[in-house]
Amino acid sequence: MAKLALNKTTLNNEGRRLKAFKQFVPALDLKRKQLLSARQEAVAALAHNQAQLAQLQQEVVEQLPMSADSAIDLNALIQIKTLDIRYANLVGLELPKLAAFEVEIANYSTLLLPHWVDAFLNLQKKALKTEIEVQVYQQRLALLEAGLQKTTQRLNLFDKVLIPEAQKNIRKIRIALSDAERAGVVRAKIAKNKRRRIQL
Repeated sequence: MAKLALNKTTLNNEGRRLKAFKQFVPALDLKRKQLLSARQEAVAALAHNQAQLAQLQQEVVEQLPMSADSAIDLNALIQIKTLDIRYANLVGLELPKLAAFEVEIANYSTLLLPHWVDAFLNLQKKALKTEIEVQVYQQRLALLEAGLQKTTQRLNLFDKVLIPEAQKNIRKIRIALSDAERAGVVRAKIAKNKRRRIQL
């Protein structure tokens, strides 16, 4: 780092830097608070969807235990028809959101397949949507965590490094300038006394 010049120009420059740094802090703090709030919402939504998915899987196990032993490929009967994930901007972060989800169930003969297939497909349809939502919220949470970390680092840089450094530089320059001014006054008095002695 270059040596700090102890003059009024540097004092003015450091003052401007300090003012600019202090203007960034409230904006970064607000951004951090918004990201924290969004992260809490994402954590709650993720937990809700994970609980819902676990409940759906438990329903399949309890109500349709025969589906596990079935020789029928039930997953071939259900396909994702529409999956639309949109991105919304939140303080500079592009966050995913499930906009549309549609499942298509293949035509099948109700006479050839067991009676429980309808119930299984309905539960599977709900489970597929919930799985997609869990994945979207996991991705959303990861993006929010990364954005929050970056914002916190920037806030700490300004708050704990750059602002105190600028304040320290300003204090050092002011002390040096006041010392120089005092020394100038002392030199002027000494010179005045010398001239007076010479005149006598």
